[in-house]
Amino acid sequence: MDTRWKPHVTVAAVIERDGRFLLVEEQTDDGLRLNNPAGHLDSGESLPHACTRETLEETAFAFTPRALVGIYLSRQQRSDGNGITYLRFAFCGELGPHDPDRALDTGIVRTVWMTPDEIRTSTARHRSPLVLQCMEDYLRGKRHPLDLVHADPNAFI
Repeated sequence: MDTRWKPHVTVAAVIERDGRFLLVEEQTDDGLRLNNPAGHLDSGESLPHACTRETLEETAFAFTPRALVGIYLSRQQRSDGNGITYLRFAFCGELGPHDPDRALDTGIVRTVWMTPDEIRTSTARHRSPLVLQCMEDYLRGKRHPLDLVHADPNAFI
């Protein structure tokens, strides 16, 4: 039996436009929660590509990552008593066009644009403390080049 600990690798988009941040409201086991457009890294894709895909699936907006905001480790306690550890790579970048006819991913109720103060005062509704942390790091100007995370070509086989 393999008992090695394996965190869930996720990506998130930190998207700001006109002083507001794009979040999703999603249905979870703990009720409706706010989150960055985010999701899991799939086999055969790079981290920036996963962020582009997840943003499109959850918001119907095209998104091109331009910088890495940060890398985050977080453990979430689930309502069933089990915990899950996430390794999140958060990106900022260029928001592209919106496809109003595209259905949002399962569980996503809607997208919302919120000010930093609205996000700060809604922490009880955040899916993770990383929602606020990623925004604050972005506001502090944290930007790292995308090539900080190298993907060997054999990762795409």
